[in-house]
Amino acid sequence: MMKHLLAAGALCVLGTNAALAHITFETQEAPVGSTYKAVLRVPHGCEGKATTAVRVQIPEGVISVKPMPKPGWTLQIKKGKYEKSYQLYGETLTTGVKEVDWSGGNLPDEFYDEFVFRASLAADLPAGQMLYFPVVQECGDATDRWIEVPAPAQDEDALESPAPGIKLLPKK
Repeated sequence: MMKHLLAAGALCVLGTNAALAHITFETQEAPVGSTYKAVLRVPHGCEGKATTAVRVQIPEGVISVKPMPKPGWTLQIKKGKYEKSYQLYGETLTTGVKEVDWSGGNLPDEFYDEFVFRASLAADLPAGQMLYFPVVQECGDATDRWIEVPAPAQDEDALESPAPGIKLLPKK
């Protein structure tokens, strides 16, 4: 009897953790100096409500961003000046996409979807470190802010609303 209760308790805990899953990237590592296809996985809505907007902030060193349109959603990009200039295919880039916004859609809480953009990772990004992309998920009058970045030596799992991130690998 005790084994059955422990097994049932474990299933409840696992089920609860799955329900609290946060927005993550499908591919969670990429080499610096490469092109990265960012697939943001949105596993649920906010407080049981349907997702109606997803906004992702693009960190410094992520350049030449091109988001993929989604049928039924309005796609907007916000451009701005980079902190420094970057070289890409013989061109000097000083401005680019700083935020990607998908809005006006309707992703019910019980469904899962993906939001995609392509970008180049600057060759001078620090290999071995994490690079975080803060995301705001809107669900009508409810909002989830996946924007927390761990402090040095802090465990990412300790964060309540972690920003999705990728580990930067050495250049190939």
